[in-house]
Amino acid sequence: MKYIIAIDDTDNLQSRGTGHLARTLAAGLEEKELAFIENVTRHQLYVHKDIPFTSHNSSASIVVEVLDNNIDNVIDYCRNHLLKESAEGSDAGLCVAAYDKISDDIVDWGKRAKYEILTKENAHKLADKCGIYLEGLTGEKIGVIGSLAAVGLRFNGDDGRVLWIKNLRELTGTFTIAELNNVLKIDAILTKEYLPIPDASSIIIEAWPRPIVKNKKVTLIVEKTESDEEYHYRSAPKEFIKSITE
Repeated sequence: MKYIIAIDDTDNLQSRGTGHLARTLAAGLEEKELAFIENVTRHQLYVHKDIPFTSHNSSASIVVEVLDNNIDNVIDYCRNHLLKESAEGSDAGLCVAAYDKISDDIVDWGKRAKYEILTKENAHKLADKCGIYLEGLTGEKIGVIGSLAAVGLRFNGDDGRVLWIKNLRELTGTFTIAELNNVLKIDAILTKEYLPIPDASSIIIEAWPRPIVKNKKVTLIVEKTESDEEYHYRSAPKEFIKSITE
């Protein structure tokens, strides 16, 4: 069964950040053969002087296929990992939701968390209403707000950038679309204007690309290169990807 695992507020100014912790959590779940990991994504939330956050107020989600439907073991592993690895002084929150439990109200919570100050009390009320696991683990336990929001945003499928899919960070070189699809699990390749590219196009991947989630698809954004170059497109630079996901 497919689930979304989401975490928030696990870092401090000296630590590696919530995104890094989400990737190590995902790796541990696969290593322990508890779940198959589809992808890890980052979601930007509201930045406001009245909202405590470390640097960017982002949360992270992990889309997983739980093996043997052993969700209790998955939750136990996630809880223990966050209790052990969350940074000192953080307010870590953990949310685990089956796809069939994620309602329009959860999606709405995620959207509101991008522009509105929300409360942990209301986060728990909504999670209880929908039958979704939600727990604050450290500090003031306000991480439940962002972790619940990340579930809604990832399920809605039109927010965030991808932190991990298989082969993402190791991938460099020039590829046809067919070759790229063989090594990287992406659903779409679009220009900066969100237009498709010709099937015969070649794409150069420089450093590690940063796909986004758009229209429920893991989408690689590319930009046109000069006409005299041996490839037609290159993966869009991180500055552009940040500008459309933060």
